[in-house]
Parts: sequence; structure tokens; C-alpha cells
Amino acid sequence: MAGGNKPAKADKSNAAAKSSKGRKKETGLGLTNTKDGNFGEWYPEVLTNGEMIEYYDISGCYILRPWTMGIWELMQDFFDPEIKNMKIKPCYFPLFVSNNVLQKEKDHIEGFAPEVAWVTKSGDSDLENPIAIRPTSETVMYPYFSKWIRGHRDLPLKLNQWCNVVRWEFSNPTPFIRSREFLWQEGHTAHATQEEADTEVLEILELYRRLYEEYLAVPVVKGKKSELEKFAGGLYTTSVEAFIPNTGRGVQGATSHCLGQNFAKMFDITFEDENREKAMVWQNSWAYSTRTIGVMVMVHGDDKGLVLPPKVSSVQVIVIHVPYKDADVKEIISACSATVKTLCDLGIRAEADLRENYSPGWKYSHWEMKGVPLRIEIGPKDLANNQVRTVRRDNGEKVDIPMTDLGEKVKEMLDDIQQSMFNVAKQKRDACVQVTKTWDEFVDALSKKKLILAPWCDEEEVEKEVKAKTKGETGAAKTLCSPFDQPDLPEGTLCFASGKPAKKWTYWGRSY
Repeated sequence: MAGGNKPAKADKSNAAAKSSKGRKKETGLGLTNTKDGNFGEWYPEVLTNGEMIEYYDISGCYILRPWTMGIWELMQDFFDPEIKNMKIKPCYFPLFVSNNVLQKEKDHIEGFAPEVAWVTKSGDSDLENPIAIRPTSETVMYPYFSKWIRGHRDLPLKLNQWCNVVRWEFSNPTPFIRSREFLWQEGHTAHATQEEADTEVLEILELYRRLYEEYLAVPVVKGKKSELEKFAGGLYTTSVEAFIPNTGRGVQGATSHCLGQNFAKMFDITFEDENREKAMVWQNSWAYSTRTIGVMVMVHGDDKGLVLPPKVSSVQVIVIHVPYKDADVKEIISACSATVKTLCDLGIRAEADLRENYSPGWKYSHWEMKGVPLRIEIGPKDLANNQVRTVRRDNGEKVDIPMTDLGEKVKEMLDDIQQSMFNVAKQKRDACVQVTKTWDEFVDALSKKKLILAPWCDEEEVEKEVKAKTKGETGAAKTLCSPFDQPDLPEGTLCFASGKPAKKWTYWGRSY
């Protein structure tokens, strides 16, 4: 997957070339790569041309431009009130963690060790004790959970922070999907019983499903990770898994972990229960990151650029005036402004592009590249007929609608675009799912970039063998998750890899 090096940009000097009428020509806006032809180059190009990111002079770090942050904030606007309804409180812990604390949970730090970045100098002086930058915050937070939790009345303790983390290990960074610094929310909770912790794990996972399916219009599978793939130091990990049909790769969309009592042991997080007996807490941690945005772009983007679902697009409707010969431009511009006001008053995020030095065609291409869900064009004919022309970004459909029905019709269209984008993405994802029951079928499906559902004996050594046998230039196959929604497993079904009795159906594939 390309992405570490700065891609060639569209020539902006071409885009700025002016016609004899003083308007900029419709040049220099298109993508040089196609999604099907060269996905690895298409993806970073669509992100830069769509004004979502800019490359930074440190590999694996990216500038998140306003178009990206608008999406991130709209996702927060959904998720933050939901977790506050669950009585989860906001907090912020420092970016730095001491080596002593980091080393406390051995399995945990071994899982993250290659990714930890260290501060070793202050000015010209070497630090006596190097300080780590958080790759995640379990070891940052839990010494203070131990301090704050004394009795059963202190439970549950439920915190969430919106922050950045740093993970340094990899050699092929990909914007949003694998970056050395990324934004996320991380929730950390402590409970008196495992039952409480288990319940919350699934409540949070359902919010992640809703985030992907209802907001990003990306279908996901809810399931449980294998012992090999679970969170280092945790009891079990649940996840929502997405799939990119173009590359045949799965993507771990978000995770909700039950940490059990392992961290409670290491950090002495105990409480006096109602019988005045000492007990250890049960803990969870859960997170989604800016990776969500990369998944959305990979699933929906096309050869014209980004395609944004209306619920997460900071501009849902762009209104463009179409001057023609001797038509009264002022009257057309006035109609555009009135249209924007009507829509904004109804809670629709609408803007007008009234720049005179760009042609309408150039503007169409520009806003298509940025993925705005709906375009409204207003020209002299539209004024005369008291109507506007709408153009959908997802399928290019053009419909003229009367000014009198404007608000109602646009709301309907945006709802339809949102649902249609999900339906199309689900159809494409489902067409990639292949059930395999033998090793030969598995290898064949893998070569065809399929999302493989196979019966498995649930043994760690078998998973390691599958990884070893499928390792190649494009990476090894591994378990993605065992879906909660399990198909029927007839008695006598054998594991596709080992030939032993199968215990469950599991999704397998290559992944990001």
C-alpha cells in the first residue's frame, strides 16, 4: 500500500489557468489514478486533492485539514452524548508515562513495545530517566484508579478522554489507517462485577456499529477477536470489522475490550465490597480513532474524488449559480443566498459558492472532489420556472425540484443518499464474502481477495500455522473476528485448516 511518500499532486497552475472571460478553466482538478486501476496511489491522491490531509515533513504524520476535522467533530457530536448518557465522564491524562509504570503489565507492554516512542533529551542534556509517549493510556490512568477507588460506593468509575496517541513501529504509513500519531477517544471503566463489565463492552460495541453503519454508511461485522489477536493483557476483545472490496483487506474498525482483573492485580485496584471484604475491580477499555475516516474514504470514494455520507459531511449541500449570457447575475446570486438560508433554517448544512473567477464547471468538479452529497444549480431558466436543479454526488442523478418544496425534498434526498450509500456498500461487501470449508478453497478465496468465513477449531497454534503458510508480499491471512451472529454449525463440521472438529465460524482475511 503506497502512502508513505508524498504523492504527485494535480498541477494547480493548470487549475488556475484563466479563460478569455476571466474565469478559471476546468483543468487540473481530476485524479491521475483510478480506484480500480491503482488503489494504492488513488487513496492518498483523493485525500490530498479532496483537501482532507496535507503531508508533513515527518513520515507517518499528517496535517488534518478542516474538511477532515469537520467529519471528526460530527462523529463526536453523535458519540459523546451517547456515552454521557451512560454516565461516562470526560477527563484528560498527560501524554507522558514513566518507564516504571509502563513496565508494570508485562504482556501489555510487550504487545506495544516496538511502537513506543521515547523522550530521551531535554535541550542538549540526556534525561536520567527516559519518558515514554503514550501508545494507549491503561498504564497512565490505572495508578490513579487505585488511588481513587476505595469502597463499593466509588464504583463504577467510568472515564473517557479525547486525545492523541503515538505509535512508531511501522514502515509503511498510510493516512488515517496507519499513522504515527492519531486522534481517538479512549474509554476506561472499572466495575464491581464481571457482569457489569460484560454488559458495557457490548453497549459500547453497538455504539461503534451505529457510528459506522448509521453515520459513515459502512457495513461492519460485530464479533470477538481470537486469543492471538486480542488486546495485549486483556481478558477478551470485541470489535467491529469493516472490509475494503478493492484491496480484499479487512479493517479493524473499533475495539471494545474487557480487561478482566489483570490490570487490577498489577496496579492494586481494589475496593471494600458491601460485606466489607476486599475485592478486585473488573475493567474495560474501548476506543475508536481517525482510522474510521480512512475506512469511509476507501469504501465510498470514486474516480471523481471523495463521496461523503450526508450525516458526516460538514457541507451537505453546495449551491452554485450558473450565469448565462445577459442574464441578471444579481438576481441569480440572490436566489442562491435565499436557498442557502432556507436550508440552513431547517438544520441542513448548506453553503453557496459564489466566486466569480471560477466557471460553474470548475466548481462542479471541485465540490465533487470534496464529496459534498448534494449540489444545487440555479440559472436563469431555473429562476423563470421557480425551481432548482439538484445533482447527487453518490450516483449523479439530476432532478429539478420546485422552490416551494425545496426544504422537504432536499431533506428526503439527503436521507435517501445516506441509506443508498450504505446499501451499495453492503451489497459490495456481501458479494466478497465466501464460505470455505477446506484448505484449498481457503487459499483460492484468499487469492481472489475475498472475505472468508470458515469453520475453525479455535486453536492458537492453528491460527499461527495459517499465518505462516499464507505469508507473502501482500501479508499473511489472519482471523478478523468470530461473528456474534453465528451461522448454523452442523455436527461433524471440521476445521478448514486442521481437520479437527470445528467450534465456530470465523472471518479470515488479509488486513490493514
